[in-house]
Amino acid sequence: MRSKIANFVVRMPNNKFIELGQTPIRQLLWRYFWPSFIGVMANSLYNIVDRIFIGQAIGAEALSGVTAVFPVMIIMTAFGMLIGIGSSVQISLSLGKKDVPQAQKILGNAVILIFIISVLVTSIGFAVKEPMLRLFGAGDTTIGYANDYLNVILWGVVLHEFGFAMNALIRAEGNARIAMYSMLISAGINIPLDALFILHWDMGVQGAAYATIISMAVLTIWVFIHFRSKRCIVPLKKQHIRLQPRLIIAILSIGISPFLMQLANSVVQAIFNLNLIKYGGDLAVGAMGVINSVAVIIITSIIALNMASQPIISFNYGARQFARVKQTFKLSMILATIVAMASWIVIHAMPVPIVKAFISDNDELVQLGVTGMRLLLLMLPIIGFQIVAGNYFQSVGKASTAIFLTLLRQVIVLIPLLLILPQFYGLTGVWLSAPIADTVAAVICSIFVIREWKRLNHQIAIYQ
Repeated sequence: MRSKIANFVVRMPNNKFIELGQTPIRQLLWRYFWPSFIGVMANSLYNIVDRIFIGQAIGAEALSGVTAVFPVMIIMTAFGMLIGIGSSVQISLSLGKKDVPQAQKILGNAVILIFIISVLVTSIGFAVKEPMLRLFGAGDTTIGYANDYLNVILWGVVLHEFGFAMNALIRAEGNARIAMYSMLISAGINIPLDALFILHWDMGVQGAAYATIISMAVLTIWVFIHFRSKRCIVPLKKQHIRLQPRLIIAILSIGISPFLMQLANSVVQAIFNLNLIKYGGDLAVGAMGVINSVAVIIITSIIALNMASQPIISFNYGARQFARVKQTFKLSMILATIVAMASWIVIHAMPVPIVKAFISDNDELVQLGVTGMRLLLLMLPIIGFQIVAGNYFQSVGKASTAIFLTLLRQVIVLIPLLLILPQFYGLTGVWLSAPIADTVAAVICSIFVIREWKRLNHQIAIYQ
């Protein structure tokens, strides 16, 4: 075993063990952040560009229809997170312990899980497609657009899951730059295809869906080639592609937190859409699509911080270097708060131009979007550290705490507010539910962060 590990360290590109365990945290986090930021921003960009093309070229009803598909896309991403984040944390922890064979076994089990779950999601998706779209807010005038878009997207579930999950594993190896290239390639293909299919060939919302599927296929091929190449740190080998219940449980125990978070997002989005239809009509759902697109850009920036910090935290936690863990956690929270505050300032300074980037020929939708964005994102500055805290508890293997913090805002606080406030305040109550939930969740999350901070200080005193 020792000889295998020694040989692995020698051939490891840029000696990632030394980099993750010894490079100064500020320098290391910065080095990992920019590739992660560019990558996830590119990934978010092509989803946003889809909506811009649909809203500007096809119209407000088409935008509302595609917005009703958004919860389904969230569910697809949830399964990608279940496997991708769960296995990436386990791989990082294994690399921190210098247990490379274990990391390879985790990778093999992740691949099998991806294909099993993809088949189930696709089959169930087609079986319940019509009632699901109605539940998620598709009205009589928008159901046709939603159905056309989803019919195409469901055939690409396996591509979406494989590309998303395996790219997370590339980051877990410490190969943030390669993961960035993955996202850039995917977005670089999707955006021109949107223009070709929607504007030139007039394929409507189906054109946007086909562009997304093709870009996912290219991403899947790219990540598969990486894991079979010599530059890969944890290569994919046939002998490791077999189910091992112990490893499956280990992956799912970590991945369940982001999975539930995304699943809760989908449920919350469905409740949002139903309330929006009831109190604001189909155009209010379209406004929510615009707001979601703006929020995605902001949250994506913070998620890039999480992607950068996760391998650093997991590796050093596995190596019992708790001072480096604490420093990474602290710096990530500070940077996330700065990003959230700066975004809040921009949103409140120029909401009209932001909304008009998506739809400019419908004054009612623009007004709904401006009002909704200002209210829904009112407490944005206190969201950043909560996202980082959830990622920290995932990264150190504390699944139960991560799950609680994940469900706290989305399920325990926000859903009751969405069911109560609109009855008294109508559409304004729908928008205000989010900032109130953000405030309550931030207070409770702070208690967990302070307690963990003290525990880290105790661990540092023991192992230094």
